[in-house]
Amino acid sequence: MSILGLKKKQPKTFKVKVITMDAEMEFSCEVLDQEVPKDSPITFHFLAKFFPEKVEEELVQEITQHLFFLQVKKQILDEEIFCSPEASVLLASYAVQAKYGDYDPNFHKPGFLAQDELLPKRVLMQYQMTADMWEEKITAWYAEHRGIARDEAEMEYLKIAQDLEMYGVSYFAITQNKRDTDLLLGVDAQGLHIYSPNSKLNPNKSFPWSGIRNISYSEKEFTIKPLDKKKDVFKFYSSQLRVNKLILQLCIGNHDLFMRRRKVDSIEVQQMKAQAKEEKARKKMERQILAREKQMREEAERAKEEMERRLFQLQDEARLANEALLRSEETADLLAEKAQIAEEEAKLLAHKAAEAEQERQRLEVTALKTKEEKRLMEQKMREAEQLAVKLVEQSERRLKEADHLKQDLTEAKDAERRAKQKLLEITKTTYPLIAAYSTPPAPPEASNFAYETSSSRLDFKDSDMKRLSMEIERERLEYMEKSKHLQDQLKELKSEIESLKLEEQQQQAGLYSLHGEARGYAQEPVYIPHSNVCKITVSVIKSLFYPQHIRSVLLTDYVVE
Repeated sequence: MSILGLKKKQPKTFKVKVITMDAEMEFSCEVLDQEVPKDSPITFHFLAKFFPEKVEEELVQEITQHLFFLQVKKQILDEEIFCSPEASVLLASYAVQAKYGDYDPNFHKPGFLAQDELLPKRVLMQYQMTADMWEEKITAWYAEHRGIARDEAEMEYLKIAQDLEMYGVSYFAITQNKRDTDLLLGVDAQGLHIYSPNSKLNPNKSFPWSGIRNISYSEKEFTIKPLDKKKDVFKFYSSQLRVNKLILQLCIGNHDLFMRRRKVDSIEVQQMKAQAKEEKARKKMERQILAREKQMREEAERAKEEMERRLFQLQDEARLANEALLRSEETADLLAEKAQIAEEEAKLLAHKAAEAEQERQRLEVTALKTKEEKRLMEQKMREAEQLAVKLVEQSERRLKEADHLKQDLTEAKDAERRAKQKLLEITKTTYPLIAAYSTPPAPPEASNFAYETSSSRLDFKDSDMKRLSMEIERERLEYMEKSKHLQDQLKELKSEIESLKLEEQQQQAGLYSLHGEARGYAQEPVYIPHSNVCKITVSVIKSLFYPQHIRSVLLTDYVVE
């Protein structure tokens, strides 16, 4: 087939669609002698048919390496190539490095790998781990690949993949005889391998290309003849003709590549490798230059940011300094004004302090006078108290004398009554006897005299009683007069004490006021001590001896503070 160019006469064509690992292309092709499928367009997959033994030496061009990396990656994810979980995570980290470049925590936030297929489903199902946990493990390896370019990350991926057991092996179902189909044939770059159907990792028998003398094919039968003639010839069968042709092509191609790898490269291959080496060196140099420029740019940006930050900081510091200067000037003016006011206040307070000192001295003199007056008042109160005590004693004494007088009066009344009774008895007894003995009757004057004598005696007793009552009444009136006089003196003393107390409080209030005005400049305030509490208790008891209705007891208490 040839690609149809621009011609004057356009022959009959058909559409072809070529799918690579990273793109799709469509062509129009001429119809030649071969049979063409009726599907439109006809799809072709552009893949590597023969796998290299050493990817680092045989993959010369970068585009070839990239497409081969994508193919191997897809086979691993589709589980056509078995890979352990640990190796799968490491391969995934190189695939992420090839796609996203260096890890940047500020840009690659958690969840940035959510849409990428990086691990085989078998590995995901094997462990009970969430997608975030797998991403965390992959990111931990990915962060260590900083500085690796895309082609280098892809090459590291392929170098790990080429050591896997199923790398580059094409499997076909075969039988060792015409009846049974219990074997698998594996064809790869190293040789031919015979596997059990349930194990594709460990072959039962292997025939390296270096040990095979000939491979023959006759319809459905394949014969492998080893170089060592002592070894048995191995035969196997495949029932499908198309598969048999593919097996033969793979065997011939891999054997040919195996032999060519062990010979000196042709001039064309050497030139290609030299050009590829130079290209890689040039790209490496460019990457290094770009890395240095990127580093310098990042450093310049960091320096710029630092300078901008420093500039903003200096601007803020300058603004704060200006504000502080303005505040300092305002503070200086305010302090000068306050100093002037303070000086005036100091003068005023000094004047007030002098006045307070004079007032203090006056109050001290007043306090001395007050103390003297208090002393005199206390002396008067003591004298009054003594007088009250004397009055109480006199009252008690008078009470006792009154009791004695009452007793004497009672006895006198009893004696008078007895005398009167006796006189009456004598009179009644003697008067009839005189009449009976014819005694000349006494003259009327004599009888009257006797009666008068008895009356005079009675009158005498009554006058004594009246005199005694008058003396008692006089003493009672004198006692009441003295008690009234004492009460008046006590009231007067109480009023004087109250006036002194009020004057003392006013003097103390004036002293405290002067001391508050002269605070800081005047001397310590003079505290006039409170007067002692004087308590005068006067108990005046009056007893009126005669009538019950005028008898009373008077109790008067005076408390002076």
